[in-house]
Amino acid sequence: MRNVPGPDASDLDWLIFEQAGVLTTAQAEQLITPGKARGHLRLNRWRRLCRGILLAENGLLRRDQQLWAAVLLAGRDAHLAGATAATEGGLTGLSPDPIEVLVPAIRSRSLRIPQLPPDMPPIRLYRTAALPEHHRQIGRPPRTTIARAAIDGAAWARTDRAAAGLIARAYQQGCATTGELRAVLDMFPTIRRHRLIGTTIADLAGGAMALSEIDLLALCRRHRIPAPNRQAPRTDGTGRMRFVDAHWADARLLVEVDGGYHLDVRQWAADMLRQNEIWISGDRILRFPAWLVRAEPATVATQIRAALAAALRPPAPPG
Repeated sequence: MRNVPGPDASDLDWLIFEQAGVLTTAQAEQLITPGKARGHLRLNRWRRLCRGILLAENGLLRRDQQLWAAVLLAGRDAHLAGATAATEGGLTGLSPDPIEVLVPAIRSRSLRIPQLPPDMPPIRLYRTAALPEHHRQIGRPPRTTIARAAIDGAAWARTDRAAAGLIARAYQQGCATTGELRAVLDMFPTIRRHRLIGTTIADLAGGAMALSEIDLLALCRRHRIPAPNRQAPRTDGTGRMRFVDAHWADARLLVEVDGGYHLDVRQWAADMLRQNEIWISGDRILRFPAWLVRAEPATVATQIRAALAAALRPPAPPG
């Protein structure tokens, strides 16, 4: 935590404070002479991070300094974007690298990244022709809003699953509504993965709350299984309201996707008792681990289809 400059602080002191100690050579030379700046470097009071970017101290880079270095390196009107901006906005569980930065498409500046010191993570620069004011979030350094960051990050993600996961995470953690996400997506009809992102937003708006549920809905579409009700409310034997991942009411079939295994015996027993209550009430329940829905969707689809067929089959005559 940097100390707030005192009443007699210079403009340079304030700039160093506001930018976490990172500044461009041009900024420094506007406030002190080039010779004085070179003197700080020669005496190891300052570091040169790369051409045009200075650190007004000589230690290893902190995260806030890495972010400032990336934005200043990208040039005028650059903003943190994608997963980086989402993380700075409060979204958790995302990889810190690379640092993603958005720059205006009208600028002629090259996107080539100079050689960086070992304590600086990789940087990825992206151009945009549209960054309206309501997509900009005031911050240090400046960044895009989480809704814009999630849509950009999904388009830039390495895999479709990572893209859908970023959209779902932004919604699950209460950082962006489906309306905000849809409004950003509608501005970019040709964005990469537009259909996938739109489907993911629609699934979240329809009640899906986890990536495993979104995987299940995608499985149903792919294997032509009727769409279930999502996050359907049920009252268990104790009168407590619970929600199931998928419910086919006509077939009295419920499907739950378990995100992982646990060794908590009490939780395991509670899950078993809840499943028993569903069976006692006359409904069928199928449970699948999330990894199976992803790795062997055909197996899961076969069982769901068989359960639906069994439920809708007329009972055999007695005798």
